[in-house]
Amino acid sequence: MHEFLLDRLVCPMCHGCLEWTIVDAAGGKIKTAEASCASCSASYPVMEGVALLLTPELPRKDMWEQLESQLGRQVRAHPEVERKLMKVPVNTLTPADQFLRGLLLEERGEHEQAAQVIGQASRGLYTPEYLACADSMIGHLIGQLAGVDEPVFDLASGRGRLVEEMLRRLKSPVVATDFSPRVLRGDLRRWQWLGMHDRVSLLSFDARRTPFDDGAVKTMTSYLGLPNIEEPGHLLHELRRVVSGKLIAVMHFFPEDDEANREAILQAELQTMLYRRTALAAFLAAGFDVEVACVCMSRACPTPRSIVLDGVGIDALPVAETTLEWCVLVAQ
Repeated sequence: MHEFLLDRLVCPMCHGCLEWTIVDAAGGKIKTAEASCASCSASYPVMEGVALLLTPELPRKDMWEQLESQLGRQVRAHPEVERKLMKVPVNTLTPADQFLRGLLLEERGEHEQAAQVIGQASRGLYTPEYLACADSMIGHLIGQLAGVDEPVFDLASGRGRLVEEMLRRLKSPVVATDFSPRVLRGDLRRWQWLGMHDRVSLLSFDARRTPFDDGAVKTMTSYLGLPNIEEPGHLLHELRRVVSGKLIAVMHFFPEDDEANREAILQAELQTMLYRRTALAAFLAAGFDVEVACVCMSRACPTPRSIVLDGVGIDALPVAETTLEWCVLVAQ
């Protein structure tokens, strides 16, 4: 975590001032530290360069933790699982099992091979037009950041696809955030292998309770992250509190008359951000002015499931083939 963040961070629980005890820092980056709130006495550590700013009262499901923990347990407990996943030609695996193989390779530090396997898996998990729209959205979003010299804060970074592209193509510092410390640590190891880690900070927090002072973020981005935040409640009001400039988000929307996927969307309580009409209304209600840019359409299919791990899936949606409307939302 970079030291420039200290003046922007507050207690995510009560927004009180944080008092920092820095144990290990070099070159403007903090590796180990402890922050304590002067108002409510909550404490937040920085460990292995990742600031852990989660609050205990909000429910959340760490799907990456569950997936990778299950994968690790299965491999350790059942040698035949490792044999079926890791000891066969990669072309004989389903795309889902290729992806799981890539995760294991990353965990073992075999990043070059992992990148090749995960790239191959992606081409089997998603339709060509889905991947083309995703690339187009990322390109457009990064174009929106031309000339930005402030740090860019990426919300719900996940495996860091957008962050990685920003590190490649921009000169600004980037702050990667996610509520999963595990996924952030995995991202950090990958960026260290790529030689990109010097310009990135990593913060683990829940987007519904951000650790930023009012107006502390000039530029915030997100790549398909907003719809993945469970029980969003007043999420956009919280983002409006901390963003003083622009929130630029890649989104994709389901057709409202798509009954095959509607039930699954409603059951997961993701309808606000997965339908264009309700998403725009929510941004406006939170006080944002919104522009919709770079629209494209793609066919999307349910992602194939694992055979080796008894039907484990990669993406929960869609559950039936559909057409997605992609766009870049610029909110300010």
